[in-house]
Amino acid sequence: MRPEDIILKPVLTEKGYDGIEAKRYTFVVAKDANKTQIKIAAEQMFGVKVESVHTVNCKGKFKRMGRSEGYTPAYKKAIVLLKEDSKPIEHFKALS
Repeated sequence: MRPEDIILKPVLTEKGYDGIEAKRYTFVVAKDANKTQIKIAAEQMFGVKVESVHTVNCKGKFKRMGRSEGYTPAYKKAIVLLKEDSKPIEHFKALS
């Protein structure tokens, strides 16, 4: 798998913004990706040194629209912590 197939998009929330200064970034990743694949993909895509990766499987929320009901899609979220001597990710520099 290519790194672009593993790391799908960033998660931009208030809690995510607080972690940027501590070099902690949150991404939506492929459901079948493991921590090692996520670490290698982040290092290749952004040119940084990753210290650790934590993953969370998020269930879809129950939604109702009139008579029809169902669930939003489930996804996997990864919190990537960079090493102290690593440079920050450029895409998030304007947000901190």
